[in-house]
Amino acid sequence: MVRGPLKAVRRTSGGCPGRPADGSVAGGDDRQVTGGTRRRSGELAGATGGGRGPAGRRPGRREGERVPYRGGVYRFLTTPRWWGINAFVLLAIPFCVFMGTWQLGKFEDRVDTHRAAEQRPDPGSVRAAPLASLLPVTSETSGRHATVTGRYGEQFLVPGRELDGRTGSYVLTLLRTGGPADRDGGKALPVVRGWLPEGARAPGVPDGEVTVTGALQASENAGTKGVHAAGGLPAGQVGMISAASLVNLVPGEVYDAWITLTDAPAGLTPVPATLPEGSGLDLKAFQNLGYTGEWFVFAGFVLFMWFRLFRREAEQARDQALGLTA
Repeated sequence: MVRGPLKAVRRTSGGCPGRPADGSVAGGDDRQVTGGTRRRSGELAGATGGGRGPAGRRPGRREGERVPYRGGVYRFLTTPRWWGINAFVLLAIPFCVFMGTWQLGKFEDRVDTHRAAEQRPDPGSVRAAPLASLLPVTSETSGRHATVTGRYGEQFLVPGRELDGRTGSYVLTLLRTGGPADRDGGKALPVVRGWLPEGARAPGVPDGEVTVTGALQASENAGTKGVHAAGGLPAGQVGMISAASLVNLVPGEVYDAWITLTDAPAGLTPVPATLPEGSGLDLKAFQNLGYTGEWFVFAGFVLFMWFRLFRREAEQARDQALGLTA
């Protein structure tokens, strides 16, 4: 072995640093040359992605670059908490869509009924028919003129009814349709003889048998405009024109319908017939349309909140896997 300082190695064309042209190692210390060559090879391999670079950093990545996490990010979906969330979403969205579709169907039914009512002839222009042939009251028979014969009996006032912007009362008289053999006069038909201004005196009840003609109407309910369903009215007054409210005030049976006379007696104003309930495009019909939109918005909101929560949970799981959070 040669002792002394290592001589400079001359670079030759086509050769490697530290090796003469004939292939021998100058200076005899081949371990130092080999070690340097290995270090250079390692650095070169690290720059091309084959092995790990300095400080344990994966070769081929820049300092501070985020490493994508590919394993177990969505494992949180199998937790009991997310089983409950997913079950709620799977039930809530179909329910909201069903309710929205149902409300839309209700609105479409109102539109169809309104169009059918516009196409029907005016009930007043149709010849009057016997009362029995028009019962029970339907959307087809409501407003039709009915004729009935009987004797007037008990009379009531229906307060709080408006006509042409003024407040007054309906004069309601029961017409007994039975024959002389009926002990209580037969079945009673509520007849609105007209509208009475507030503070005015109602006309007396005619005697004897009468034949009247009026527009047929369905019994009122608690949702009918002008109805006073709370009770507490003075004697001789009723808040609703219906068999249910009159059957406890008069003897015998009461028709589940009423008529409003086309020709009112002196001192009274004829009460015009109203459209069948649920047949016009009123505020209630457009409420159904509004509810339709609300249910579909609810369905979209549930889906949006699920996606937002899912995205947040996935980001937290990825950060924990990469050690970015505790």
